[in-house]
Formats: sequence, C-alpha cells, structure tokens
Amino acid sequence: MNQSFYGFLLFIFLVVPPVANFMETVMVIHMHMQMPMLVIAGFLMACFFKNRFPGFFEKWNSNGVPGILLFVIIMVYWMLPRTMDEALTTQSVEVFKFISLPFLAGVSLRDSWKKLSSFGKNSIIISFTIMFLGLGWLYIWSPVQLCNNYLVIQQVTLGWAFLTTAIGLVVYLGYNFFIDPSAYE
Repeated sequence: MNQSFYGFLLFIFLVVPPVANFMETVMVIHMHMQMPMLVIAGFLMACFFKNRFPGFFEKWNSNGVPGILLFVIIMVYWMLPRTMDEALTTQSVEVFKFISLPFLAGVSLRDSWKKLSSFGKNSIIISFTIMFLGLGWLYIWSPVQLCNNYLVIQQVTLGWAFLTTAIGLVVYLGYNFFIDPSAYE
C-alpha cells in the first residue's frame, strides 16, 4: 500500500496547476517528463486497484494482452502532435490526459507486463523503438510547425529526445539479446 500512496502523491503533485502549467510550457518536458510521470503514478497506484478489484483484472486481463493493447493505444494517442496542442487549449482534453495516462495506461501496464512472455515484452519495446525513430524523424525534419503552441526549436528538441530514447531502447534490446539476465538473478 505504501507504493500506492506514493503514486497518489505523485499524481496530486503533477495535477497541481502551477506544476502542470510549468511542465506544459516546454514541449520536451511535456512529452518526455509529464506524460511518463503520469504513467509512473498510475503504475505505482495499480497495487491499490489490483487489491481492491482482483476479479476484474483476472477476468479482463488474464493473459496481459488486452491491458498492454490499451496501454499502447493510449500512448500512441498522446504522442500525436495535435493531441498535445489540444491538451493545452481544450480543458476536457487536458482532464482526459490526467485520467487516461495514469488510470488507463499506467494501471494496465503494471497489470500486463508480468503476464507477457519475453517475446511479447520485446515486441512492445521494438514497436516503441520504431515509433520513436519515426516520431523523431517527423519532429526534426518536418518542413512545417506541427504544434501551434510550441516553437519550431522546441519541436526539433523533442525530435532529438525521441531519437535519443530510441537509441537507449536499442541498447537495451541489444543487452537483452547478448546477455542472459537470469544469470544475474
């Protein structure tokens, strides 16, 4: 329960208007800090929901596939440039961001990840790596401004952050391929 309390505190901290406004002023902080931290808050709070509704998670997400599919759909939705713009201009979309990322993406990730096979986990990581490479390319070399609320230089910075994250994921996948993690457990 301690983990759930810390997740709830993190969620409350991220929802506080001065913190939310500050994190949304810079595009790379909005995409690569606020949104993942909301998912982490939900990931930590998942213990509370799993203990409170164990039958629901066993019935709905017994093999982990529906939960990870929900996680992927929510994450892809929030990586679209238009969605980031709407989160800044439309109050209902911003409220949806603060609900969907922790409670739909974070909780379902926590419930699904242990249930997936190593092939399933690596497939998710590979698909996110490819998506991050594509988004990095899009944000860096796009001839037009993709987000109306951010400067072009912030768009390029976000593109480089996506490429750096993709490189980190490739290093992780290479490590998993060449090193047997069970030898170190």
